[in-house]
Amino acid sequence: MRMKRLGASGLQVSELCLGCMTYGAPERGGHKWTLPAEESRPLIRAAVEAGITFLDTANVYSDGSSEEILGDYLWTIARRDEIVLATKVHGEMLEEPHMQGLSRRAILHNIDASLRRLKTDHVDLYQIHRWDYATPIAETMEALHDVVKAGKARYLGASSMFAWQFAKAQEVARANGWTPFVSMQNQINLIYREEEREMIPLCLDQGVGLIPWSPMARGRLTRVWGAETARGQSDAFMRVLYDQTEAADRRVVAAVAEVAAEVGRPMAQVALAWVRQKAGVTAPIIGVSKPAQLTEALEGLSLELTPGQVARLEAPYVPRAVAGHG
Repeated sequence: MRMKRLGASGLQVSELCLGCMTYGAPERGGHKWTLPAEESRPLIRAAVEAGITFLDTANVYSDGSSEEILGDYLWTIARRDEIVLATKVHGEMLEEPHMQGLSRRAILHNIDASLRRLKTDHVDLYQIHRWDYATPIAETMEALHDVVKAGKARYLGASSMFAWQFAKAQEVARANGWTPFVSMQNQINLIYREEEREMIPLCLDQGVGLIPWSPMARGRLTRVWGAETARGQSDAFMRVLYDQTEAADRRVVAAVAEVAAEVGRPMAQVALAWVRQKAGVTAPIIGVSKPAQLTEALEGLSLELTPGQVARLEAPYVPRAVAGHG
C-alpha cells in the first residue's frame, strides 16, 4: 500500500481510506444495514493488515457506536502511531440534540465525546461534516483552531459544501492566524461530478487534498443497472443522491461495464480507478461490508485507465442538481 501526502500538508496517509460508516449498531441511528461489532472487527483487521491505515468515521455514524467499535478494537491490533484516524462533527446525536452544529460549545463538547468513544487522546484529522448556517464561520474556525492547539486534533478537514463557503472558511482562518483545512471530503464519482465545477479547482489551487466519499456511488457503479442490495433498498439518502438523472446514469453504468469487460476487471475496480486517477485525489474512502469487497479494492490498485477509457466513461454524464450538502 502506497502512502500519499494529503494535499500540501505533511500528513502521509494510505492511498485508500476505510470508511467506517458501515460499522455500527444497527439499532442505533436508523441504519439497518450497518454491521455490529462482532461482524465489523474482522473487516477492520483485514483492512489494517492490508496496509489501509487511514480510517474515517463520524460522531453521528450509528449514533456514536461506529466510534465505539473503533475505540474498543483498533488499539488491540495496531499502535496509535500506525493509524491515521479521522472523525467528524456537525450532526445531531440522539441523546444530545442541543449539541449539534458548529458552535464553539458544540465543537468543544463533541471533540471530547468522540475522543472518549475512540479511546484516544487525539484524532489525526478532525472534519466539519457539513456547513452550519446558524453559526458565524469565525466562531467555528477559532474553536477548531483551539482544538488543534489543545492537542486534540493534528489537522483539520471539511466535507461537502459549496466552494464559496470553503473559500470563506479558509480566508477567515488565514486572516486570523488560525489553523486552515488541509482536506476536503466531498462526493466524487462517475454519476456525480458537480464538484468539478468549483470545488475541485479551488482545492487544486490551494493545495487541499481530496478524500472523496461514495467513489462508487453507494454501489451503483459496481453492478448492472437495476440490481439491488439490502442497503440500497433501505438507504433513503441514496435515492436523494442518485435518483435525479436515471437515463444518463444508466448510460454511465453501461460504460463502466463495457470498460470493465474490455480490461477484464470488475466494474468496482474501474469506477474506483477513475476516482483514484483524478487530479488532486489523495485517498478515496471505501466502504467494506464483505471480505471480497476489500480484496477487490486492493487488487484494483494496479489498474490504470487510459485517456481513451477515461473519455468513454465520462462521455455519458449529464449535469445534475447539487446533492449531498445538506
